[in-house]
Amino acid sequence: MNCKNIRRNLYRVLRKTGVPRERIAEDSSFSMDLMMDEIDMTCFLFYLETSFNVNIDNDALPRINSVPSTIDYLQQRCA
Repeated sequence: MNCKNIRRNLYRVLRKTGVPRERIAEDSSFSMDLMMDEIDMTCFLFYLETSFNVNIDNDALPRINSVPSTIDYLQQRCA
């Protein structure tokens, strides 16, 4: 899956989680910019795993904290 498709699907997952489209930017931090709390992150990770058909290890959770870091993670997992 290429970067453009990953980004597009990631934005869809964020929208499904309840993040307004206008708040999503390429460098958004989930907690600081998108104001996602632990419950939001749990829903986000569920939708992310389902949409991309990946299992996210607990060790990777601290690295998935922004749009760019999530895209990087998904590029490695979906390659």
